[in-house]
Amino acid sequence: MASPTCFRRRCAQLTLTLVLFLIPLVRGNSEGDALYTLRRSLSDPDNVLQSWDPTLVNPCTWFHITCNQNNRVTRVDLGNSNLSGHLVPELGKLEHLQYLELYKNNIQGTIPVELDNLKSLISLDLYNNNISGIIPPSLGKLKSLVFLRLNDNRLTGPIPRDFVSISTLKVVDVSNNDLCGTIPTTGPFEHIPLNK
Repeated sequence: MASPTCFRRRCAQLTLTLVLFLIPLVRGNSEGDALYTLRRSLSDPDNVLQSWDPTLVNPCTWFHITCNQNNRVTRVDLGNSNLSGHLVPELGKLEHLQYLELYKNNIQGTIPVELDNLKSLISLDLYNNNISGIIPPSLGKLKSLVFLRLNDNRLTGPIPRDFVSISTLKVVDVSNNDLCGTIPTTGPFEHIPLNK
């Protein structure tokens, strides 16, 4: 018969093994949790988000979500989906996201500053919504950004000077907002047709 010390040691080893096995599942779920928080903040009369099931290990099987080979979310495609509600700070947890497509909906509220965590973001398409507030200057940290389309909203304030340091920017559309101030003319803005 095993001694109590031996039994405790085996229990501790089994617990450690289970914890190590579950770590990848927890990591995968953090993206699902972030997206499910977005789902809860949106009104979805056409049920385009009905497949967004928070009990799954990761969201790669959900409609309108694309993942890479490591099951990390790289794309959210919810343009023209008749959604209303607001964006959530948890979107900033999608560290591998490259495309955030939420254009032509009725999304209100402000742009979360936490989007500055999306270091791989190539395209931020929030045009044709009802988004208000300022364009967060911290979005200037998105050094992979190529397309920034925020037109046809209710944004106020200036175009952040921080965008001048994004050398990859090719398209900036902030037209049909209530922006004020001067338009940047240096850095990538020297070559981009800017709609204001």
